Amino acid sequence: MNLRWLLPLCLCSSTLAAQAPAGSARATAGIGAPVPELPPASSLTPVQRTAREREWRAQIRHQLYIPDTLPALQSHVWSTFSPTPGVLADRVTFQTASGMLVPAIVYRPEHPPKQTQAKLPGIVVVNGHGSDKYGWYAFYSGMLFAKAGAVVVTYDPIGEGERNIDHKSRSGAHDKIVPPPPDISETDWGQRLAGLMQVDLMQAVSYLRSLPQVDPSRIGVVGYSMGSFISGIAGAIDLRIHAVLLSGGGVYDGPNGYFDMNPLPCQSPPYRSLSVVGDRSTVLYALNASRGPMFIMNGDADSVMDMAHHPPAWFDSIRTRTITLRGSDTNLFTTILYPGISHRTSWVNRDGVSWLNQQLHFPNLTAAQIAQAPTTHISTWAKANNVDITSSYIREDREGGLDALGTGLPGLTREQLTVLPDADWQTNKDRLTYEAWAQKTMAAQQAMTTH
Repeated sequence: MNLRWLLPLCLCSSTLAAQAPAGSARATAGIGAPVPELPPASSLTPVQRTAREREWRAQIRHQLYIPDTLPALQSHVWSTFSPTPGVLADRVTFQTASGMLVPAIVYRPEHPPKQTQAKLPGIVVVNGHGSDKYGWYAFYSGMLFAKAGAVVVTYDPIGEGERNIDHKSRSGAHDKIVPPPPDISETDWGQRLAGLMQVDLMQAVSYLRSLPQVDPSRIGVVGYSMGSFISGIAGAIDLRIHAVLLSGGGVYDGPNGYFDMNPLPCQSPPYRSLSVVGDRSTVLYALNASRGPMFIMNGDADSVMDMAHHPPAWFDSIRTRTITLRGSDTNLFTTILYPGISHRTSWVNRDGVSWLNQQLHFPNLTAAQIAQAPTTHISTWAKANNVDITSSYIREDREGGLDALGTGLPGLTREQLTVLPDADWQTNKDRLTYEAWAQKTMAAQQAMTTH
């Protein structure tokens, strides 16, 4: 791997009915308070360590309204098209929390591997804030990794794409601050919103596992920016995921840190609520290490993730604390830091593809081929193919400057990437849009006040 800086460091629902035991409320204690010291692994027996991890996962799920049993998948393939030679793309919906639907494009190899018994790896792409399955890196990743022999799920986050009442992208629909009813924690709306996003991702994993051609032990998740926040938490609680790659994110810090102070309801409120586990940084990284490998890719000039206040020494400290807490450095995160680079989806570059191949073993792509493969400069490709990337992100230090593996991939249109015919969208809009989810959420919060 041609790594410019590789260090053993790291970086950045749910059912809506009230789920707390009778007479209790979801915990908010510890928000803004000093972080209590957690017992080191050396003070616990192996059985106690396992029980502690199980309890942490249960606490996180409880705080984010993630049900113990995920909803029935109820997946449906609406139609299929070929976006590029050798790749098929299924237009799919599957059920998520509170009866809502997730529209997804699922990319897969047109021809199965020559070995009749061979199964394929799976990848879930989790978009950054304001993006969705229409975003360039979602469909580029889908085609790139399907050509490599993987099945790739890309989907619309709540409030974006087909989950937006006007079918818009970059809408920021879910950014509304919604005050809770009296006697309900101020973080409750954000906890429920983050829980919905967790269930969306977990159901995408369930969809991959439902496909007979996918190897359930070779499922990876790649998340960007807001998507990295979601993916790192999912990796801590969903043991079905093998590998997690975070790009432009992963700065899980302490009280009054980046995520505590982030004003978005999908990030600050849920992260603050996780104070119940104690040292959130080490707990999240420890749980991810127990699940499997994690790779975090960032630029040292990324102002979006406040990398100036998360230098290598910060990550080194987190790593040391995590080893003490967990008692092992097995599967503990590694990271790459690119000098002079800002916010971008680095998993499509040679480093990212190489790491994913090491974990997921693409049937159509070898390490030698990755090392020699030609690349596409994204800003040049976007302009040539009429691909929509905002002026702030087509910059060379951001997404536009990426040299993505592969060549000749087309730009895809919104028409191609739309799952539901208009009549069916109208029929199902009360199971799709942010507004419909918000109405259910308000009703659930009101129900809590009557108990």
